[in-house]
Amino acid sequence: MAAITRVFTLARVAEMLGEDQDWLEDISDELEPEDGLIAVYGTGEEYTVAFTEFGIENLKQAIRNHRTDASRINAEPQ
Repeated sequence: MAAITRVFTLARVAEMLGEDQDWLEDISDELEPEDGLIAVYGTGEEYTVAFTEFGIENLKQAIRNHRTDASRINAEPQ
């Protein structure tokens, strides 16, 4: 595996993908560090979520999964 040379903040990824940042934050709760999710800590206990390029690909898959699940739920007869 190649060394990680850059990460992208959640805000940047939301901008790149044209998605709502809050929604992506909820979805990213499913990802683990081995999926390319990184917590970047600043001063104190505050941190921001960031993704490696691999993490962005995993997040895209999570988005597809959520949209597929939502489509199934909306298609079910009431």
